[in-house]
Parts: sequence; structure tokens; C-alpha cells
Amino acid sequence: MKIGIEAQRIFRKKKHGMDMVALELIKQLQLFDFENEYFIFVNNLEDLEALPKTSNFNIVKVNASPYPFWEQYYLPKAIKDIGVEILHCTSNTSPISLKVPLILTLHDIIYLEKWNFTKGTSYQIAGNLYRRWNVPIAVKLAKHILTVSDFEKNRILNQFGIDNSSVTTVYNGVGNHFKKITDNEMLLRVKKLYNLPDNYLFFIGNTDPKKNVIGVLKALSILKQKGQLKSKLLMLDINREYLNKLLRQINDITLLDDIVFCGYVTNSDLPAIYSQANLFLYPSLRESFGIPLLEAMACGVPIITSNTSSMPEVARNAAVYVNPFEANEIANAIIELQSNQTKQQEIVFNGVTRVEQFTWKANALQTLEIYNKFA
Repeated sequence: MKIGIEAQRIFRKKKHGMDMVALELIKQLQLFDFENEYFIFVNNLEDLEALPKTSNFNIVKVNASPYPFWEQYYLPKAIKDIGVEILHCTSNTSPISLKVPLILTLHDIIYLEKWNFTKGTSYQIAGNLYRRWNVPIAVKLAKHILTVSDFEKNRILNQFGIDNSSVTTVYNGVGNHFKKITDNEMLLRVKKLYNLPDNYLFFIGNTDPKKNVIGVLKALSILKQKGQLKSKLLMLDINREYLNKLLRQINDITLLDDIVFCGYVTNSDLPAIYSQANLFLYPSLRESFGIPLLEAMACGVPIITSNTSSMPEVARNAAVYVNPFEANEIANAIIELQSNQTKQQEIVFNGVTRVEQFTWKANALQTLEIYNKFA
């Protein structure tokens, strides 16, 4: 069977959530599926080393920009030319004109829920507008829908009024390289490379409002006022102009002295950053899954996360939960956890056990079952 996988961005140098999910799926399929022939549709070849070469996996570079033209015109043309028999679109959207069965990974439908057109960057707003148009059509076209948590599955079922059997939860996994790093040479290399402080709270945030950067900054300000800010806040790949804007909103520009920026971090260096953190903060307003929770568990760092959406489903008893809309709760959780070694050890122990339930191999095996069923 000729299987097509839309994986537009897996070879870009700066990969993020959905890029890594698609990449890990393909890498796992390469390890055990030697019968089907795969065609991986991408739009750049910046980082070819990200995916090993195997005989039955073909990389098809489809040139086009911007993304809607790539997906709606050039991708269907390439599918037709190659004779693909089934297409898996991995990033929420799909072509609306297809002659082959469509499997759709719908990571979330946040952009279809209550949404403010003034929040986020212009790029994020444009992307959400495209999804708001495309996803309802793609859902109707799809032979089957995959999503990443039972929470998100229920949201999808309620949003579109479709049958329960048409959506399958396929949990994300975590890379094998995510583990507690004890190699001092590696730890020192990463510390120097990214200018890491000796003590830090680790927070992965960006300009997407759901990441709750402003909530974390408010909590940080509260800690500072109480004299309880004992660590720097380490932030990845954040837009400094956006951060300055938020600090002015909360009237505490002095917090810049307590924040360390380390820019974009390669996936291979992330375990060393988790491993040196005092705590991991993940108080998002809304997540469909939350892969960083698994990464933190695997690296043995205590977690503070939100009591909303998918996060309790993923973390279970391996985190301290807060209301992400209440900065005081976030601040109090930090104060409590950073001074309670017993609680930290309990969370870390539970996390090491919990993370074993999530593997990319299981993700790929479940996905392949869907391919075979709906081809």
C-alpha cells in the first residue's frame, strides 16, 4: 500500500510540537513497517539528518508558499502524480479536494472555541483563521480522526456532533533521550551554551495566549514582593518585545532582572536543561495534551501545572495542580514546592512511573492499525 504522510515542517531547523509528533511517528514506523511504501510530503530540506533514510520511505519535497497554497493545490497534485492510496494529514488541516481516504490528526480545536482576534501574533492569527475555515471541512472529509487525549476527543465530538467511533485517542510519547542527565560534562556544556543560571524555574512559553506567560509573570512578581523569589525564571525562545509589553501591563518591568532568555533550544539539549531545573512550570490555560509534561517527568523534575483541560489526564499524580487564572495560586504552589523536599521526591517518583505509559512506538502501532482499517 502507498501511504502518504503530510509532514510539511519536519525538516525545518526550529521544530515545535506538531513537527516533533509527526517526526517521531515516522521514525517509529520506519522501525517495524517494511511492507507498505511511504511518501513523506515536506516543503523544505533544512535538517535532513532529522530522519534516517530507509528503502520504503520516500521524501517528497513539494515547493510552494504560503502554506494554504501548498496544502490546497500542490499537495493534492503530488498525491495524484504518485498514486498515493491513503493520506494522513498530521497537523489539523487537510486538502479539501482529495480522491483518496483521509486520516486526520486533529491535535486541538482551540481556534474554533471562544477566540479573540486581537491576541497572538499576526502569524498566529492568520493560522487560526485558516484553521477555522478548513478544519470543519476536513472533519467531514476524513475517514477517521486521530486526536491526542480523551479530553480533546470529547471536545471534538461535542463541537461537530459526530459519532464516538469516528475519533480515536492516540496519546503522544516522549523521546528516549529524555531522561535525567547526570553526565557533568554534558550538563556543563549545555549550561555554558545557553547561559543557564545556577538555580532556575523552567518555563516553556511563547506568544500564544494559552501558554499563560502573563500569569507566570504575575506569580513571579508576587514572589518577589514576598521575598520568596529564590531562583531565576528560564524562558525558551520568547519574543522579548512581547515580554516587555506584558511586564508593562503588570507594572513590574524590574522582573527583567530575574528572567534568563536562552533562545531556541535543540531537542537534543532539552533533557540537560530540564535536569538542572529546580521546578518545571506549565500552567497553561488550555492544552490538548502537553508533551513537555512527559519530558519533565522523564527528566526527574517536579512539575506545577494546571487543573484544566488535558493536563490532569496526562500528569495524574505526578504534578502539583493550580488554577492557571489565579497568579496567587501559582505563586503559592512555587513557595510550597520549592521548600518541600518530600513533596518534590514524591512527584518525581510518580512521574518516572507515569511517563512509562507514553511511548512513540505505541503511538505508531495504533496509527498503523488505523491506516490498515481505512485504506
